Amino acid sequence: MSYNKVVPALVKSSSDNIKRICLFHGRFRSTVASTQRDEVEGGKEKQVDECTVVKAVQADLIIQPKNTTDAQTQKIEIDFDNTHEAYKSKDNIELLRSLLVFKLCTFDFLVDKNKELMDLSKKVFGQRLFERLMKMTFYGQFVAGEDHNSIKPLIHKNQAFGVGSVLDYSVEEDLTQEEAEKKEMDRQKSVDHREKKYKAHRQFGDRRGGVVSARTYFYADEAKCDNQMETFLNCIKASGGASVDGFSAIKMTALGRPQFLLQFSEVLVKWRRFFNLLAAQQGKSGMDALEQKLELEQLKIVCAYRTEFDFEYVIFIMSPRTIDLLDWNSLINDRTSISNLLVIPNVETGQLEPLLRKFTVEEEKQMKRMLQRVDVLAKHAVENGVRLMVDAEQTYFQPAISRLTLEMQRIFNREKPIIFNTYQCYLKEAYDNVSVDMELSRREGWYFGAKLVRGAYMYQERSRAEEIGYEDPINPDYEATNRMYHKCLEFVLEEINHNRKANVMVASHNEDTVKFTLEKMNQMGLSPTENKVYFGQLLGMCDQISFPLGQAGFPVYKYVPYGPVNEVIPYLSRRALENRGFMKGSQRERSLLWKELKRRLLNGQILYKPVY
Repeated sequence: MSYNKVVPALVKSSSDNIKRICLFHGRFRSTVASTQRDEVEGGKEKQVDECTVVKAVQADLIIQPKNTTDAQTQKIEIDFDNTHEAYKSKDNIELLRSLLVFKLCTFDFLVDKNKELMDLSKKVFGQRLFERLMKMTFYGQFVAGEDHNSIKPLIHKNQAFGVGSVLDYSVEEDLTQEEAEKKEMDRQKSVDHREKKYKAHRQFGDRRGGVVSARTYFYADEAKCDNQMETFLNCIKASGGASVDGFSAIKMTALGRPQFLLQFSEVLVKWRRFFNLLAAQQGKSGMDALEQKLELEQLKIVCAYRTEFDFEYVIFIMSPRTIDLLDWNSLINDRTSISNLLVIPNVETGQLEPLLRKFTVEEEKQMKRMLQRVDVLAKHAVENGVRLMVDAEQTYFQPAISRLTLEMQRIFNREKPIIFNTYQCYLKEAYDNVSVDMELSRREGWYFGAKLVRGAYMYQERSRAEEIGYEDPINPDYEATNRMYHKCLEFVLEEINHNRKANVMVASHNEDTVKFTLEKMNQMGLSPTENKVYFGQLLGMCDQISFPLGQAGFPVYKYVPYGPVNEVIPYLSRRALENRGFMKGSQRERSLLWKELKRRLLNGQILYKPVY
């Protein structure tokens, strides 16, 4: 295999000013990060680190400032023990249902055998009675309705009490483990030099294993991916019609073959590893991601690529741990051969080598369609005034998912935050990921959008890492994850305080985390009316957090699942599993429900109905 070596010219200049080295052949075009800061009025540059922090002024009442640019903002305190405010949107039947469902979730036998018991109930009671029973219990607690029309009353009621909706069509395939493994392993290429982490493994072919709080998609064919895209489009349109500032969520693995994400992730990780190697050679290993700046005059790089490759350029941004091999527009351009872009650096030879030997024409089309589907969803989100959150997935997919989401942000977040990336704070590298992406948004001047979660794949990730033989990507314990979450959150809040171009969704059921957020917002003088900090919880869970926040003027959202009873059984099964741990760990929500029910009975509110 012949290679043509190219030695890039190394520009001698201050490392503070030089941000990239370009390895190119033929015509050069670049969409790399600009090193300029955002411009302010009068054409002067605005330095982020020179901004002052606005301090809060304490007050006893919840008061929203008329002018969000005022230097002083009233301190906001919320009483999460006030059951009257927390449950004023619920009638007594709904409170009793919540108590029943949460109590049932504490019984191991019922939770472990929930699918078998639901199947048995269906046979014993018949379909109609079974559906009625489900709507009185688990379905009624966690699912809004069967279609767009049936969920409107709940959406309107929640809106009346200050809580928005993130619509989520929760129909899932009810596959057996063998069927899931077969779909995952079909048409896998056996390539020796691929890393173990970024190969599909049969023992982990069923990606649902150990995952209770996230939906899993398996690739069937391109028609199925088109159908799933249409489902996301319907959710976007419905979210746009439900409110003026709605959210919708998508998953990348629903839009194409997951193997493409595996391959792309390996490319990105190896490029980052290549940068880390160069940094280590300059004695800069172990530093924070944004502190690693290579001294260009010390570099001696020889790279190569095959002369028959038809792409026009390769770009390696030397700004801290940032890579930019792919341009979004070229990815969705039918003239570009994606497989030619999937190249990785060989550290020993200094050459660029193809990740796979050859892609078929059909595989090229499949990868192209996946990216086109993502582009269609982003454009529809803009047209409908809806913000689009891209859910996080397993670590062997996530580098590609984050990279593609970042490319969408660079295009669609120019005027306001439309695309939100999801950061899983149980990962050791979570802070590095947030800080690097934030820095890129500063340099290029677009709005940074982040959803912070703790993570949904911990048990599966740890088991897979141990079995296959690579480093465990998860923080060592829950306390470390909490610290990481708060570190990432505080970093984003500080950025909001500095330039108001960052936005964050605090997606958490942890009351301490919500209180931490409110405390930091008070310290920084961030007002809820600015709509920069959002809160999110699942429908049917933690109403004592969601509704007091909403009634105090904070933008808060419930993930609102919907779909036919029979087709959301897998979702309900996962909710039961998730709530078992949640309810065993804390009885707070049940005690608050009992407290409110007793208060109403003592006050003669036996037939209490919400007024809105």
